[in-house]
Amino acid sequence: MNKHDVIRSVAEQENVNQMSWGHLAWLVGAAQMPEAEQTLGVVTIQPGKRNPLHSHPNCEELLYVISGECDHKLGDELFHLASGMVIRIPRGVKHWAKCTSAEPLVAIVSFSAPDRRTDNFEGDEIA
Repeated sequence: MNKHDVIRSVAEQENVNQMSWGHLAWLVGAAQMPEAEQTLGVVTIQPGKRNPLHSHPNCEELLYVISGECDHKLGDELFHLASGMVIRIPRGVKHWAKCTSAEPLVAIVSFSAPDRRTDNFEGDEIA
């Protein structure tokens, strides 16, 4: 078995998506590991910034906060998350996260499909 088919490190990632609000580093998914059955990455959102309103039509998402805090809009509700908390975002539900702490929000994002799809409702940036 090839090491790169089963192990990834954020420090080694060359394909980090930089956006005006922060960045996404993808570790596992169909593009990174062709036999993967899930998608996993690390998202960083800068203080006072948020990612665009979006949804995922083919999978649910879990967002686990490692550090920082955020307000997370999920459908019509707003939830506050801090380090150690997780939110489950059902398939197709519109959502965004806004960093509310002085330090960046760093979170693990996990999706139930290897080819996470996104419908954006604000602008063209990746969410």
